[in-house]
Amino acid sequence: MLKILLCCSLLLVPMQLQAAPSVAQDSSNAVNSTVKASWALPAKPLDFAQSLDNKKVFILTDDATVHVFTAEGQKLGTVPVDAGVNSIDIAPRGEMLYLLNDRDNSYTAMDVSFNQQIDLTGAPIRGKQDAPVTIVEFSDFQCPFCSKIMPVLEKILNAHPDTVRVAFKHLPLNRIHPQAEPAARATIAAQKQGKFWELHDALFSLSETDWARPDVIETAAKQAGLEMARFVSDWNSEETRMKLAKDIMDAQNADVSATPSLFVNGKPVQDRSQEAIERMIAEALAVIQPAAKPAGQAQQ
Repeated sequence: MLKILLCCSLLLVPMQLQAAPSVAQDSSNAVNSTVKASWALPAKPLDFAQSLDNKKVFILTDDATVHVFTAEGQKLGTVPVDAGVNSIDIAPRGEMLYLLNDRDNSYTAMDVSFNQQIDLTGAPIRGKQDAPVTIVEFSDFQCPFCSKIMPVLEKILNAHPDTVRVAFKHLPLNRIHPQAEPAARATIAAQKQGKFWELHDALFSLSETDWARPDVIETAAKQAGLEMARFVSDWNSEETRMKLAKDIMDAQNADVSATPSLFVNGKPVQDRSQEAIERMIAEALAVIQPAAKPAGQAQQ
């Protein structure tokens, strides 16, 4: 009987502890705050907007300028605006800037893009290796729009054999293209045999019906002349997967989420027509190789 009473007493202990009154808390201020970033501005601020991913801050100042910063306060650049602009907003990732002007009662929408520094270590290069203008292409082998940009880039390379090169970066969009990721790994494996561009061209020549075949990548690899035992080993290796992951990370760092995405010497390409890309190449060359002075002009 004593043992039973002792056990019952022990069982009651946690119940008694739970029933104990909680310590009273001060409810006069339920808000906690910590300063994450703070920096001085070059002029009086009028309005601001921040991208939904919290990577960029746009601040309108009273000198008719929108200053663009990272979330940590590093200045990315400025956008001059008309006098009278008193309010701004942006698209979710900062790719558009919207302005309200109370002086002339106007609304303006502006495209905004950011030059990117893209790591090309180990990237396949087509064209002259030391060409002054580099077109970086983020691409997906199963993307029909990517296959359509390939002949445009080939024409540009043929027109500028000494000044333009194309660097390829992988961005397989797995959610909509189930064969894109294994195709990307396949070309990385082909690169180890010096046949990246052969398999690149073979894959981009495939039709939508071809991609439905489960053996389509292996068949293309054989047509590209790859040594298959080595190919299969490299295709599935951890090193290949890591290299692909690096390209995907580089795409994220460059704010790339769609394919094809092109950059000319780091500047994003908005219009993928050959004429528009040719203009960007000319602009890049004008910066790198200023026009020669007319004969007889004195040197400064």
